[in-house]
Amino acid sequence: MGINSDKVRVKVPGSTANLGPGFDTLGMALDLFTWIEMSTAAETRIHLLSDGMDGLPQDKTNLIYEVAQLVFDKAGVQHPELEISMYSDVPLTRGLGSSAAAIVGGLAAANALIGSPLSDDTLFQMATALEDHPDNVGASLFGGLVVAFWDGNRAEYIRVEPNEQLEVLVAIPHFQLSTEKARHVLPREQSLANAVFNVGHSSVLVAALCTGRLDMIPLAMKDALHQPYRAPLVPGLEQILAEATDHGALGVALSGAGPTMLALVDRSSSRKAELEGFLQGTLQAAGIEATLMWLQPALSGVQVLTHLDEGCTLFENIKGDVRA
Repeated sequence: MGINSDKVRVKVPGSTANLGPGFDTLGMALDLFTWIEMSTAAETRIHLLSDGMDGLPQDKTNLIYEVAQLVFDKAGVQHPELEISMYSDVPLTRGLGSSAAAIVGGLAAANALIGSPLSDDTLFQMATALEDHPDNVGASLFGGLVVAFWDGNRAEYIRVEPNEQLEVLVAIPHFQLSTEKARHVLPREQSLANAVFNVGHSSVLVAALCTGRLDMIPLAMKDALHQPYRAPLVPGLEQILAEATDHGALGVALSGAGPTMLALVDRSSSRKAELEGFLQGTLQAAGIEATLMWLQPALSGVQVLTHLDEGCTLFENIKGDVRA
């Protein structure tokens, strides 16, 4: 199988997962992006171009290199030496899908490099197995809102077009929280009452998002399985979960494993400044510095970019798209 291109570049959205009750089953792509450029090379070189990537491996233990090799193995080709460049607006270990974006971007870039022999479904199965849940990777791969499950053998999903009135406000604390730590605080067993609570709320939330019933989001976007146990890890979260809907949010949740907090907002709301002030004030009172950012649901998943200017670096090619 021949090389499809000497160099490929992909753009992949970050994501939020769970949306409250949809633990490990709901994901939504957001317009924070990671760009990955990949080419075969005489020797492996990895360039990490954005801030906050200190400490990430720049050798063959890099996650993007490793997932690329999984694609090549699956397709029966060998490309042991790669040049990889990465730039990301998705902050690491903040609950905005940075690892899922890297996995999906690495899989998609490697697949495109060898002529795209693997189907989207194959990439989805590979990404889910690597991430251990399908919500973030599904959103980054397919865009929009993804409702999914994984039984440990096969992942299935349905993609839902986000309501055009939905806007997203995130509060990104200036500290990291590893997914491993955030999962460690969860109890291994849950009560039947908690399970029924989340099944009901998650089901109504999906129905509300599918039918445009934004009025139901404040009632449905509640959780009993993970947020109560993770709240002590994020100062201010408990108050924000309890009160954000009183200050203009449709609903509020911990984004993924946190520490980022996410509010769904009606685009036409006149209370956006009030909501910003509430989030920032609550976090400041808890001693937490945070960056607030307005985002949109990303309707497209990972894209293989064309019209590359081969004489330019990755950053020079994308600088018009990155967030300042």
